[in-house]
Amino acid sequence: MSLTGRTPPLPVDLHVGRRVAERRMSLGHTQSDLGKALGITFQQVQKYERGTNRISASKLWMTASFLGVGVEYFFSGLGQGLGLAEPDGPAFDYEAPVTRQSIEIAKLSPRLNIDQQRLVLDLMRQMKTDEASA
Repeated sequence: MSLTGRTPPLPVDLHVGRRVAERRMSLGHTQSDLGKALGITFQQVQKYERGTNRISASKLWMTASFLGVGVEYFFSGLGQGLGLAEPDGPAFDYEAPVTRQSIEIAKLSPRLNIDQQRLVLDLMRQMKTDEASA
């Protein structure tokens, strides 16, 4: 338990929330749009996406329907057991915030050739290194 008396979100709740946010933003929906479809406030959607509140089975089903995916979409990449990555994949990074920019980067990068992708990746790594040393 944390100092606030609340238990921290479980990895599965963080992962599912992240997948909801990614899909919602990739379709251009706001948290209010999703909230209206689910009959809840945008603040509750925020709590779902952050993993602060767990999404009930019925709300997850409604979310999947609204976002045009199967319920399994939200668990993709989570893996078996204790919220670890698929055996052949890297561990899921729960700390990186999902933003419109990060989704756009992810959408645009496959359109670049491999050399361009390497240049962009090197630039991003250098920017991260510069930030850490500042």
